[in-house]
Amino acid sequence: MTVSALTLITLGMLFMVGFLADTIGRNTPIPRVSILMIAGFLIGPNGFDLLPASTGSWMPVVSDMALVMIGFLLGSSLQYASLRRSGMLVLWITLGVVGATALIVGGGLWLAGIPLPLALIYGGIAPATAPAATVDVVHEVNAKGRFTEILLKIIALDDALGLIIFSLMLAAAQMLASGDGGSVATLIHGGRDIVYAVFVGAVLGAPMSYLTGYLKSGEHTLLEALGMVCICGGVAMWLDVSFLLAAMTMGMVVVNLAKRLDCSFYSIRSIEWPIVVLFFLFAGINIEIEHIYVNQKLIMFYILLRIGSRFVGGMLGAKKGGEGLFFGKWMSMALMPQAGIALGMALTAAHRFEEFQSVVSVIAATTVFFEIMGPICTRFALNKVGDITPGERRKSNREGCSF
Repeated sequence: MTVSALTLITLGMLFMVGFLADTIGRNTPIPRVSILMIAGFLIGPNGFDLLPASTGSWMPVVSDMALVMIGFLLGSSLQYASLRRSGMLVLWITLGVVGATALIVGGGLWLAGIPLPLALIYGGIAPATAPAATVDVVHEVNAKGRFTEILLKIIALDDALGLIIFSLMLAAAQMLASGDGGSVATLIHGGRDIVYAVFVGAVLGAPMSYLTGYLKSGEHTLLEALGMVCICGGVAMWLDVSFLLAAMTMGMVVVNLAKRLDCSFYSIRSIEWPIVVLFFLFAGINIEIEHIYVNQKLIMFYILLRIGSRFVGGMLGAKKGGEGLFFGKWMSMALMPQAGIALGMALTAAHRFEEFQSVVSVIAATTVFFEIMGPICTRFALNKVGDITPGERRKSNREGCSF
């Protein structure tokens, strides 16, 4: 069998697995994201090993493309008029969740006996969320309401702020580990990544906003949107900066400058779900059970500290923003997912510290927990605040994929 034939058959089977996961997710309380992760593990090398070896050559490209699309759509949540109505609440909850997570996870692991440089690294990784999983749950159940609107804005800001926190924590860890001026270089490099990513998104977002205003819905809009999103991700990767932050910035520029807001975002949503299916299947494929056994105590501490810190930060931020503890409690639960961005941070830390290679294994194992349980928590929180009505859930089941 030729490589092309094998690749097409593999893709077809993976899409059918996604179809089954989508069907099960819409008719049971289990989110389809969690089902896809479990399915990926079962067909991967640590499960029944059903995939051909050639799959590994195109998995990273598909995963990156899914994150670029998710980032672009997240940017659409940062519309100035909408942020002005609830901007302070979004800002306070984001600051509360990110700050509390970094401090409590990092400090808690240090008190538990983890070396301070390593504890700082885990503290810097912990605030990262999983925008793909959260957005998918929101669309899956067709959630609507003020809580959902604020949740989408928070996850759009959370990872941008999380990148800054991670750069600072990594700089502090390098200073403690080496005692030289490496921390300054790390901090400068982290700042450069953020500035360049925002610059790329802004520069590409401006012409995209202009084009969107003069194109009618249809194939031309889809080509324009997909082309610009891919160019944004590719340029950001070429410059070795955050393609997620660049895509978010581009989406934010388009949603605030374009004369017509529906075209680009709806076009991307119409083709996003098949790519997202592959993204979560590949995440499950990378699960390695032995990592859980080797670092089980550290993994347990990390999970418990991150869960507790999300609630502390969310409730404090909600109170500061003028909301009650009820709102903060369920927002904290909705922000539990963690996935690919955290793994990217772990790889960055492992490249900087040869003595801390275990960080990748630990974050991979905790990601499995939060990516499976996190979407369930998000769905439960959306239901508790009333953003999922019985009518909307039935509508979601009838219509199929909401992307």
